[in-house]
Amino acid sequence: MAHLGRVLQATAATRQLPHFGRRLWFFTSGAGLTTEKNVPYQKTLKEEGHSSLGGPTKPLPASADVVVVGGGSLGCQTIYHLAKMGVTNVVLLERDRLTSGTTWHTAGLLWQLRPSDVEVELLTHTRNVVSWELEEETGLHTGWIQNGGLFIASNKQRLDEYKRLMSLGKVFGIESHVLSPEETKELYPLMNVDDLYGTLYVPEDGTMDPAGTCTCLTRAASNRGALIIENCPVTGIEVRTDDFGVPRVAAVLTKQGAIQTSCVVNCCGVWAQALGEMAGVQVPLVAMHHAYVVTEKIEGIQNMPNVRDHDASVYLRLQGDALSVGGYESNPIFCEEALDNFAFGLFNLDWDVFTQHIDGAINRVPVLEKTGIKSTVCGPESFTADHKPLLGEAPEVRGFFLGCGFNSAGMMLGGGCGKELAHWIVHGHPEKDMFSYDIRRFHRFLTGNSRWIRERSHESYAKNYSIVFPYDEPLAGRNLRKDPLYEELLLQGCVFQERHGWERPGWFNPLGKAPVPDYNYYGAYGHPPCEEDAYRQLLSKEYTFDFPPHHNTIRAECLCCRNALAVFDMSYFGKFYLVGPDARKAANWLFTADVRKAPGTTVYTCMLNKDGGVESDLTVSSIDPGPRDSALAPAFEGEGPSPFPLNQYLFAGLTEFQKHKQQQLRGLRTDYLFFTASKQVSFTFNSQQSTRAKPHPGCQLPLAGLLPCLLC
Repeated sequence: MAHLGRVLQATAATRQLPHFGRRLWFFTSGAGLTTEKNVPYQKTLKEEGHSSLGGPTKPLPASADVVVVGGGSLGCQTIYHLAKMGVTNVVLLERDRLTSGTTWHTAGLLWQLRPSDVEVELLTHTRNVVSWELEEETGLHTGWIQNGGLFIASNKQRLDEYKRLMSLGKVFGIESHVLSPEETKELYPLMNVDDLYGTLYVPEDGTMDPAGTCTCLTRAASNRGALIIENCPVTGIEVRTDDFGVPRVAAVLTKQGAIQTSCVVNCCGVWAQALGEMAGVQVPLVAMHHAYVVTEKIEGIQNMPNVRDHDASVYLRLQGDALSVGGYESNPIFCEEALDNFAFGLFNLDWDVFTQHIDGAINRVPVLEKTGIKSTVCGPESFTADHKPLLGEAPEVRGFFLGCGFNSAGMMLGGGCGKELAHWIVHGHPEKDMFSYDIRRFHRFLTGNSRWIRERSHESYAKNYSIVFPYDEPLAGRNLRKDPLYEELLLQGCVFQERHGWERPGWFNPLGKAPVPDYNYYGAYGHPPCEEDAYRQLLSKEYTFDFPPHHNTIRAECLCCRNALAVFDMSYFGKFYLVGPDARKAANWLFTADVRKAPGTTVYTCMLNKDGGVESDLTVSSIDPGPRDSALAPAFEGEGPSPFPLNQYLFAGLTEFQKHKQQQLRGLRTDYLFFTASKQVSFTFNSQQSTRAKPHPGCQLPLAGLLPCLLC
């Protein structure tokens, strides 16, 4: 039997360890079925279940209000919450069996504390659903185990981060305690605490069972009228263009026929890109190998809390009388091959990649050094550029919603995100501020850029357990979008930041140039090791929650701006031109501040939603008409002249609207929605005079023209 302590010595000599138990098919990183893998199940999941060749488990309906594609955690949570909101004509289609993609092998950890208040609320809802709501509804136990969670701090900076999490948790009523090394040892006797600075203990954290949870979710949804159909692969998405030129979902196609619907929810995990392509929607995610190993029995481990040792980039999950050991490495394996017919499939574990977690695991729980390995689990998981899920309606096609890209957190975020996504579908918007999850946060230039997606997804994966500093900047996916002033600013010592792919000025280094280096994957995949270039050196000094060393440099810049003169390069901001006879009236209705100012005046203001919440902060500038096709009077076509590639145009007044064809209308509607998703934009309006026309029929707002129609 292999021990974790011997793996480090044996890795160079052998790539396989003995495993025990029954058989389960697995795949290597090459294409196709290659061999068998032993895991400790009484029967293989394939032998127990249905074959996808046997046809759907239920007849397909002719139509549905909503079709959810994918029977994993998010798909089951979404259909459950849709049914709970009264949408009973809803169908879930799963190509094989429920959880057969990636959900079945998830570790199922649930940690309630996150740096984001919205995520804390999402996690709390998931916990409520799996810990008691489903059991009350169905009478079935989801498999929830409340064994607590323990965050390890090896230094003061990490413990300070945990204290901030604890403070945020108090607002939401989440019990947590900062423990000394001695108190930690008392709680977890098998743990080595010699190198600990302290820990954060959350007693109501726990572990979810994916199969039990999804069974309860679909049972509860079915009881409300939802239809769950397994063994039914989707072969296409029918998209039709409406009378206004807007593409909309019309039907979901399968080998057994079509389901007419106006709404599809893509919950396909690592297969989400394939479903998106069927509808002409870009889904910016990548699939990577993600693994953990399950140990043999460990005496005294029962009822211990789950552990996250962020500095060692490793987690320890209680699994009965054993532990699951996993983490996030700097050189994860990308899934380059197509994962067709991969139900309940696994990859062969690459020990060269995984062994970097073993030192940290053994250091934290020394008994692991002499503990046998019962099984390995290495499957595909989907990851995104900012380590946040992809939710919401795709900008390319109306009625095509995304619920994917969960970065191996689909189980613990599933309940909260399923509820928000269901509310999004039913009411047109989520209840919470989900901008950081909204697919529209990515400009279409980025969603179609494979280099940017791959680099940023790798960096987000590798830094998953790193401390989140307020002024950190990515090294991946840089130098993609530069404005004409980039080189001149660089020569002046500009230290650039990245926003939406744009290189924007941050501050100026008086010691000279600090160009952003090419991404080297942190020395992985044969790239040269990281060098201490000027940019990395400056960035490393910003890894603090205090003022960075160059704070005084920024102070001098601010004083210069106040007392003398400064020119700001704001090319990276989105820019929208509001023109027409009602431009001034429309602007004053849209924004919170009074923007009825003289030309040449700029007002900082906000846009609110119907509940009074802030959707966007922006500046509004009043300008006089200038020469045609100039920045003051741009041509109303495309995305605007260079160097203004983010310009969009909105019109207030039917006279202006009537001058434009149906093609322009489609672009305007999409662009307006993109504008509302932006968090920082620049808005200018031009009070061009023209003949006033009657308001649009049915318009509910006190303004004439196209703009009210877009808002109605």
